[in-house]
Amino acid sequence: MRRFDDEDLTGAEFRECDLSRARMVGVVMQGAEIDGLVTDLVVNGVEVMSYVEAELDRRHPVRLLIRSDQPDDLREAWRRLREDWARTTERVRSMPEDSEHHGVDDEWSMVETLRHLVFVHDSWFRRCVLGLTEPFTAMGLGPPSVMAQEENGLDPSAQPSLNEVLAVRVRQASKIESWLDQVTPDQLAQTAPVPDDDRWPPYAKGRTVRQCLGAVLNEEWAHHGFCRRDLDKLSRQDPS
Repeated sequence: MRRFDDEDLTGAEFRECDLSRARMVGVVMQGAEIDGLVTDLVVNGVEVMSYVEAELDRRHPVRLLIRSDQPDDLREAWRRLREDWARTTERVRSMPEDSEHHGVDDEWSMVETLRHLVFVHDSWFRRCVLGLTEPFTAMGLGPPSVMAQEENGLDPSAQPSLNEVLAVRVRQASKIESWLDQVTPDQLAQTAPVPDDDRWPPYAKGRTVRQCLGAVLNEEWAHHGFCRRDLDKLSRQDPS
């Protein structure tokens, strides 16, 4: 356990860190931002995540559909997620040239975000839900350890345009929509046919089809929020 006593961490950034069971005692935390998988967070003796989750559901009703086990709800969730991305795509096309390739605060650009969702589809839907063993789409963007493995078929040097990524996304969306049109509750409850190999995601084995599909839907929702947040920041920047 690392302990920090009487240290000034003003402006510190913790990225991809595991802070499970961390204790902050007598701290000053003003203007701080926490973004990640947070559960059982206690602030001044009050567990606050139930309030946070309820507020997120109020602001984003699609989250309720994403958590449903009913095919009709999941189909509606996918439709709304696709509509959200379509609106954001229209927005970025109206912004200054190459806005889709600009990230802020060391975050992914919109194109990089969409490339990551291409990878999410390949890994969580094509592999885990459908049980297919095809290589990942070359333009996909995954974790550094996965990108470094040539056998995965990913191209770390890829620099696709927005239109090229969107074309792949349309094909992938069509496959999900066709599958959702026919899936039943019983099929969703079955154990996912994850291929017996070492490819990503290594922790999917034993999960249900519904859980693997949920990973796709949650990633779509979360990354759309990140993308919209960053486009807001880009829009506020002084063009000079």
